[in-house]
Amino acid sequence: MRYRELKRCGNLKVSEIALGCEGFVEKTPEEFREMFDRALALGINFIDMYTPNPRFRDNLGAAIAGRREKLVLQGHICAVWENGQYLRTRDLKKAKEAFEDQLHRLGTDYLDIGMIHYVDGESDFQEVFHGDIITYCKELKAEGKIRAIGLSSHNPLIARKAVETGLVDVLMFSVNAAYDMQPASEDCNALFDPATYRNGFAGMNPERKSLYELCEKENVAIDVMKVFGGGDMLKAELSPFGVVFNEYQCIEYCLTRPGVVAVMAGCRSIPEMEKAVSYYDASQTERDYSLVLSQMDKFKFHGNCMYCGHCAPCSVGINVADVNKYLNLCLAQGEVPETVADHYKLLPHHAGECVACGRCERNCPFGVYIIPKMKKAVEIFGY
Repeated sequence: MRYRELKRCGNLKVSEIALGCEGFVEKTPEEFREMFDRALALGINFIDMYTPNPRFRDNLGAAIAGRREKLVLQGHICAVWENGQYLRTRDLKKAKEAFEDQLHRLGTDYLDIGMIHYVDGESDFQEVFHGDIITYCKELKAEGKIRAIGLSSHNPLIARKAVETGLVDVLMFSVNAAYDMQPASEDCNALFDPATYRNGFAGMNPERKSLYELCEKENVAIDVMKVFGGGDMLKAELSPFGVVFNEYQCIEYCLTRPGVVAVMAGCRSIPEMEKAVSYYDASQTERDYSLVLSQMDKFKFHGNCMYCGHCAPCSVGINVADVNKYLNLCLAQGEVPETVADHYKLLPHHAGECVACGRCERNCPFGVYIIPKMKKAVEIFGY
C-alpha cells in the first residue's frame, strides 16, 4: 500500500486505495468485522461513511474499537436517517442530531473529515455557504470535532466555487475517464445515462481539468467516488465507451489526476478488496488506460497529455508526465503558484535537461508534442 498526504489536514496520510461504505451496509456484525480486519491488514486506513444507516454505524463502531487512531474517518454532515431510509437535509437541527449520533455510535469524539453531503446545484451552494451549515462546520472544526471540512459533489463548477471559498480542505468528487468528458450539470443522473455518450465527446471537459488543477494548486485533496462508474466501466455491455476497463486501469487513471489522493473503492467482499489492492502488483500494461482511450474514434484525446506515463522512459530520466502536469497547472493559473514551484523543484530531473531525442513523442499514444512542452516548462520554471 502507498499513502498520500492530506496537506491541509495536519499532514494526515491516507491509503491510496480507500473504502466506500456501501459494501458494508448489509453485512452482519461478524461479516463486517471480518471484512474490516482484512482491509486493515491490506494497509487500508481511509474509509468514507456517507450512509447514516444506524446499523452500519454500530458495526463500524464495534470494528474500530481500540484502533481509532489508526484510521482516517470521513463522515458526512447533512446525511440523516428518517423512517428507515437515508435522506439529505439542510435542516441544521437534523444535521446536528445526525452528526452527534454518528460520533456516539462510532465511539469517538471526532471525525477526521466532516464532509458536507453533496452539493451539485447553485441554489444549494448558496444555501450551504451563506447559511447555517457552513457556520456549523466551522464551529465543529474549531472545537476539534472534525479536523477538516470536506464537500462532496458531481458538478465541477459548483465544486470549484466551493474550493475557491478557501474553506474546503477535502473534495469528494466523481472521477473516471467517462465522467471526465462530460460538461458540468446540476443533474448528476446525466453521468449515468448511456444516451449522454451516444455521440461521443471531444476529449476531457475543460471545467473538470481546471478543477483538478486548482485542487492541486491549493492543496485541496480529492478523494474519488465512482472510480468504476458504479461498476459500469468494468462491463462491456454497460460501459459508456462500449469497451471494458479493468480495475487497475480505472484506479491508475484516477491516481494520475492532479489533486487526487485516494480512490474510494466500493468493495462488497474480501476478494474485491484484495483485487483492488493487487493494483500494486499489476504490470504497467495491466494498468495502462491509454490502451483503451487511444483507440476510441468517438472520444478525442489527440494532442492532450493524459499523464499516463507512456512517454517513459526518458533518455535522461525526466518524469515527463509530472513536468507536463506542473506546466499545465501554471498555464491554467497564468502564474507559477508557490506550491507548484516546490513540487517541480523536488523532481529529480527537470525540463532543462531535455536533449530533444524525441523518444517520448514516439512513445506517446495521444500524439502530444512533448519537446515544445519541455521548452515551455524551462521558460516558466527557469530550469
